[in-house]
Amino acid sequence: MLQAGIVGLPNVGKSTLFNALTKTRKADAQNYPFCTIDPNVGVVQVPDSRLEPLAQIVNTQKIIPAAIEVVDIAGLVAGASKGEGLGNQFLANIREVDAIVHVVRCFEDDDIIHNSGSVDPVRDIEIIETELILSDLDSVARQREKLIKKARGKDQDAQTLVDLIDKIVPHMEAGHAANTVKLDEDELEDVKRLNLLSSKPVLFACNVAETELAEGENQPLVQKVKEATKVRNEAGICIISARVEEELIDFSDEEAKEYLADLGVEDSGVNQLIRETYGLLGLASYLTAGEVEVRAWTFKSGMKAPQCAGVIHTDFEKGFIKAEVVSYEDLIELGSVNAAREAGKYRLEGKDYLVVDGDVILFRFAN
Repeated sequence: MLQAGIVGLPNVGKSTLFNALTKTRKADAQNYPFCTIDPNVGVVQVPDSRLEPLAQIVNTQKIIPAAIEVVDIAGLVAGASKGEGLGNQFLANIREVDAIVHVVRCFEDDDIIHNSGSVDPVRDIEIIETELILSDLDSVARQREKLIKKARGKDQDAQTLVDLIDKIVPHMEAGHAANTVKLDEDELEDVKRLNLLSSKPVLFACNVAETELAEGENQPLVQKVKEATKVRNEAGICIISARVEEELIDFSDEEAKEYLADLGVEDSGVNQLIRETYGLLGLASYLTAGEVEVRAWTFKSGMKAPQCAGVIHTDFEKGFIKAEVVSYEDLIELGSVNAAREAGKYRLEGKDYLVVDGDVILFRFAN
């Protein structure tokens, strides 16, 4: 299962957000730096409004949503790449995840300590980025030494990576993350092999005060973050109030809706954050619907039908014959599988079919 790491400076709301995402109180969320040391790991269900209508069509009570893993990583500080604040340990934790949810403090509160003494989200973003970049520069320097030796032995693959490192190092030395370097498709694949911290996709989670939640992107500090994303490949942002979301853990769905409505918002920021993180990881969902259960299955965007069948069981991929496919929208509009068949919306797809998000699929396979 792919993982998203929650990162940021100390005391920006990472552990509070982790508790809200996982609907637990697993992470210690205290008002002092480094209250988290060992990373907390939790499984998060991906909100999907398509599952309930499908369950009604096939008359089942069992619904299983997709899920991702999130990791609550302790706060980084300036100098982390040199070991400050247990930085080497925390950077190693980040290296293990597939994407980064960067929590940025966008609220003023004299009772909550800020590691830098004042609230400035753009400065905070730059502190974290700088530490990731410095760690990457150290990493590629060591990798380059080993690759040079291989390249001298006529290893073309090693030479390709040396050339790539030489292309991205000046960019990083100028203070820019590796994920903002302009690379072609082959280079984008090759850079993954370098396992750079600053090449991971990033989503900024703007943590605002409860009273400012309804302002959305109009909140002044959120606007600053939004402006900062323009030089960061238009990185996504999500607006949350971690404290509000943690309070919602103990609420029923109806109580949560009423509470959020009183704050002037329609949906939980956590729901949006989970969906955005799912997309950030390059994931999508195909659906299966039968009398036993309705289920969302996670696949990497760009996967073909046999690979998606293998998500259910490896035997499905090995023995793949065909996939019976109907789009979620067509199935809901027509009201039943039989009606979809009669309308010609139910189709057979072969091994080269690229599965798309929202496909409702039944796989045919040989035992």
